This record gives sequence, C-alpha cells and structure tokens, in this order.
Amino acid sequence: MLALLRIVSIFFYFLFINLLLVLICIFRPFHRDNVYLAGKLYSSTCWLLGLKIDLRIAPEAQRNGPYVFIANHQNSFDIFTICAAALKGTVTVGKKSLKWIPIFGQVYWLSGNIMIDRKNSGRALDTLKNTVRKMQKRKLSVWFFPEGTRSYGRGLLPFKSGAIRIAKLAKRPVVIVAASNLENKIKLNRWDNGTLIIDVGKPYDLSGERTTKEWTEHFHALMAEKIAQLDSEVAAGNR
Repeated sequence: MLALLRIVSIFFYFLFINLLLVLICIFRPFHRDNVYLAGKLYSSTCWLLGLKIDLRIAPEAQRNGPYVFIANHQNSFDIFTICAAALKGTVTVGKKSLKWIPIFGQVYWLSGNIMIDRKNSGRALDTLKNTVRKMQKRKLSVWFFPEGTRSYGRGLLPFKSGAIRIAKLAKRPVVIVAASNLENKIKLNRWDNGTLIIDVGKPYDLSGERTTKEWTEHFHALMAEKIAQLDSEVAAGNR
C-alpha cells in the first residue's frame, strides 16, 4: 500500500514540478541558473522517497569558477538525488534525444543544457568545442556523467574522456561530485530509506604532466576512492 501511495504521489509531484519549470523557463529561457533551480526542485522529491540527502560542498567549489563537474551516474533515481549538487551557473551536457521526452525534455532544453549527438562523432566533436566557447562567453560550468550511462550496481564504470578534453581546452579545473551507493537502497514499501551522502570536492587544476587518458584514469581512481569512503561512512552510521 505504501509503495502504491508513493508511486502515485511522486508521479503527480514530478508532473507539477515539470509544469512549474516549463512556465519558469518560458519566462527566462536558457537562464544560467535554470539547471540549479531544477536540481533543487527535483531533489525535493526525496522526502517522498523516505531518503535524506547529506550534501557537502567544498567552499573552493563555490567560487572562482567556471568548472567542469564530473559525477557518478547510478540509476534512474539520480534525477531526484545527485541533481541536488548542481551549483548556480551550471549546465549539463547530455544526449540530444532527451529533448523528445514529453515535458521533461522541453524543460531540459529550455534550461539551457548542452545537447550532443552521440551517433555522429564529428558533430559531437564540434559540440565539445562549442561547449568551451559557451563556458568562456557566459562563464558557465558544465556537468558531465563521464561513465556515459547508468552503472546499475556494477560499480564505477570506465570514464569517457570528453569532460577532461573540455577542461583542458577551456583551461578550467575539474570538480568531482561523488554520491554514496544508491543501488537497492530505495525500497518504495519502506518508510525510512536512510541517507545518501553527496560530496562536491575541491577543484583540481590540470597540468601538462598527464595526458588526457592519464587524467581520465586519475579522476576515475579519485572518484572510486571517494565513493568507497562515503559508503563506509554510511555503513558505519547505519544511514
């Protein structure tokens, strides 16, 4: 009964949020803080899921941007959880096909997110260059899920190099956004689904000492280490 009540409540609440965001985005399309606002609204759904968010943001990440944010991508609940960490002046880089999802897709587009065509590698490369130009012109930070897909309990998947390539081209630091394990954590028929820790780390400047591949592997190792640390903390606190 609780699971059914939750599903119905989340459906209508999510619909309300998206309709509200459509109206806001129509009045201020492509505004630099639309994604920040959407993240706050979407993450407010967590109380319906019985999930608490412990959001930690390094002070350094809140100044001297823009940055290239890289985050782990676990499952479909990410839209309600890790989006809480989106800071002002940040847009995401996602699949062009997302804009065809009813209502949500229009919100995603009007929020000013950058869309790439993954089926066309040549155009995707042009989009990376355009992303750098938008970062520099509008002083925007960009958010990537470098795994490229949801991990669904398989652990942190290998990273694609696009985020690092943009960081090097734009000469901007990289910030790791790591969330503790969410797989099988949310049970719709359970009142209390514990706590999810989301950590926004300090910026890392990219030097010429490492190649793009080496930096990609380096950040993968750092994120895996941070996730393991957060998981241990959650387990120790039984959260």
